[in-house]
Amino acid sequence: MNIKTLDLTKLYHVGASEIAAIDRVNFEVNAGEFVAIVGPSGSGKSTLLNLIGLNDYPTSGRILIDDLDASTLSSRKRRRIRLLRMGFIFQSFNLLPTLNSLENVELPMSLLGKSREEQRQNALKLLERVGLSHRLFHRPKQMSIGEMQRVGIARALANNPEVLIADEPTGELDSKTAKEIIALLSEINESEKTTIIVATHDEKIVEVANTLYFIHDGKLKLES
Repeated sequence: MNIKTLDLTKLYHVGASEIAAIDRVNFEVNAGEFVAIVGPSGSGKSTLLNLIGLNDYPTSGRILIDDLDASTLSSRKRRRIRLLRMGFIFQSFNLLPTLNSLENVELPMSLLGKSREEQRQNALKLLERVGLSHRLFHRPKQMSIGEMQRVGIARALANNPEVLIADEPTGELDSKTAKEIIALLSEINESEKTTIIVATHDEKIVEVANTLYFIHDGKLKLES
């Protein structure tokens, strides 16, 4: 999947003020890249990820998915792209507390109407891959923070996405667990050529990324 933005802008109104969370950003990610977007809190990292992940609409500018203008797509088609072609990893994990690990990983597959057998077999394989075959029936509150993030990664991989979009995936983790999660993301990128786009403060992620952007006050700059 190729993702490209053209003069992408997202404005918010706070009282009488107009704030450009994303300011005329031109950005391109090619298939197989590992991209890190670095910047201080409030710089626009999460807003940019929400836009390119088709979870939000820009005020102006365009987002192209394989040269197709996402603004011309219906909400149903945008949702279909998110489910089929994108996986999302969150800083706060966003696991459903009433579901166990298997059920959380099965959820994206159930939304596509896959059979119960296929859901269960794929979820078992993914949880084994992230080292959680011993935590299949544990709910989030019964797991460590690192284990919850591993479930989150397994869930993001459930529909075999072309791109993973991760917002501060190590932000809640201790240094040892963060290192393990970074190694896992790097392995996914290298072995399957899955595109990875990460917003982060973590220098260890920056070290493994092959493309680095810096964002400040909504303006994006490619670091050489």
